[in-house]
Amino acid sequence: MAIEMATIDKIKRQIAENPIIIYMKGSPKLPSCGFSAQAVQVLSQCGEPFAYVDILQNPDIRAELPKFAHWPTFPQLWVEGELVGGCDIMLEMFQTGELQTLIKATAEKHKA
Repeated sequence: MAIEMATIDKIKRQIAENPIIIYMKGSPKLPSCGFSAQAVQVLSQCGEPFAYVDILQNPDIRAELPKFAHWPTFPQLWVEGELVGGCDIMLEMFQTGELQTLIKATAEKHKA
């Protein structure tokens, strides 16, 4: 129980400290699954820096985040403390231009 709480606190802190963060398998340079690769590709094309957590290196987060987020799969994109969604949602939003707008607006807000 204590470990779970510590993990949730760690997740909350990561989400609070990083306006744009993706939980993924692998790293942006070396994604370990196709969905993470696609998600990072569209996120990178938005042209703003983002944080990432490799859930393969963090089995505690991999176990707890789906329960915390009520979202079973990875990758997960979080923007300003809100779960945006996974790969499919990110690709859809990218195709409509919504993702670029969201990422740019968030990055601008946090540059100040």
